[in-house]
Amino acid sequence: MSRTVKIIIGIVAAVALAAAAGFLYVYVSGGSGEASTPLTAEAVDVTEGATVFTIVPEESLVSFELDEVLMGQPKTVVGTTDQVAGQISVNPTSPTESQMGTIEVNVRTLETDSSMRDRAIRGQVLQSAQDEFEFVRFIPGEITGMPESVTIGEPFSFQVTGDLAIRAITQAVTFDVTVTAVSEDRIEGSAQTTITRSMYELTIPNAPNVADVEEEVLLTIEFVAVAGDSVEATAEAVAGA
Repeated sequence: MSRTVKIIIGIVAAVALAAAAGFLYVYVSGGSGEASTPLTAEAVDVTEGATVFTIVPEESLVSFELDEVLMGQPKTVVGTTDQVAGQISVNPTSPTESQMGTIEVNVRTLETDSSMRDRAIRGQVLQSAQDEFEFVRFIPGEITGMPESVTIGEPFSFQVTGDLAIRAITQAVTFDVTVTAVSEDRIEGSAQTTITRSMYELTIPNAPNVADVEEEVLLTIEFVAVAGDSVEATAEAVAGA
């Protein structure tokens, strides 16, 4: 065997070993993807005459969406989880007095169409495999654009500005929200905002066949909330309906 052939074989072996080590690191550091603790809905401030609605995880969905190039082809990556908790205080006679509590999302449970991508997200991107970064929280501040009155069955829109905390970084963001009062004890809605990865120092690890990962990330919360002041009681009520 010539010296040149031996060098080529050595290089190939080194590359294969590095790839295997990288795969193993991503696999191990990504953890199981299972929640370490149940969701909690932080109590919202309640004004006189208001009704507290609690988000029902089983009927809600949080997602992120961004584009990348995978194996030379454009691809839209979507990650989802139903592990979201929060409360909304709605005053039907004076909607402008309505309040929103902290929205909590267990991002460790996010899933895409690739288990290895999920592990990379948990281990390197969001680092949600670590207990201190398991949850992302949105702490609402100002609500603007609320209507003067609400009619059952008719959607209405408004904006919520607050602090979105991802890992150890907190940034001010604004969600565009649309809500429909389906009945006196059930509301449905969605909220969207766009962030950038640089806002939260979210870097994408080097991966074979992945390139040009988009900087902007669309965040969406599709929620159902029912009258009640605890996640457990609300889930049981929905299950028994």
